[in-house]
Amino acid sequence: MENNGFLIPLNGLAQGKTRSRSRVGKEFFEKFDNTEILDAGLLVSTEIEKSGQYIGIDCHISGTVTVPCDRCLDPVAIPVDTCARLSLKFAAGEGDDTEDGSGREIVRLSEDNTEFDLSQVIYDYVCLSLPPRRLHPEGGCNPEAMKYLEHGISVRNAGGDNDGNPFMALKDLLGN
Repeated sequence: MENNGFLIPLNGLAQGKTRSRSRVGKEFFEKFDNTEILDAGLLVSTEIEKSGQYIGIDCHISGTVTVPCDRCLDPVAIPVDTCARLSLKFAAGEGDDTEDGSGREIVRLSEDNTEFDLSQVIYDYVCLSLPPRRLHPEGGCNPEAMKYLEHGISVRNAGGDNDGNPFMALKDLLGN
């Protein structure tokens, strides 16, 4: 993926703390082929701390993303406020630990890595911060779509009786 401001040069990183802020919009999610996020307005604040071989990254992501409502399919803005805390470790082999004692997620890199792309981490944390059900507040859904949902769908079986059971349409397929 191209450098979008989230590519961290590991070799040229100065000792101490480095801070940066970036805006993330719809284009960021399009690069990941994400069609679910219709729009985004996020601020990503990053603090990188280097001390000897230790590299710690604190990334705070806040703002809103726009996704389709699960009920009416109209766009709904969902607030995002999440943090990623990482420790980069250079190791030749795989390790068993995934978190250090300070609650940081450990990212293992080979010793020949010269840069770390934070884009995938930001994408993953934003997507994981979204609620499982994405709905407008009560009364905020599209009234036209709600007419269909409130009325319901009636299915008639072969005998013409409307018993409200949508599985009755499958009865004839089973030959019963």
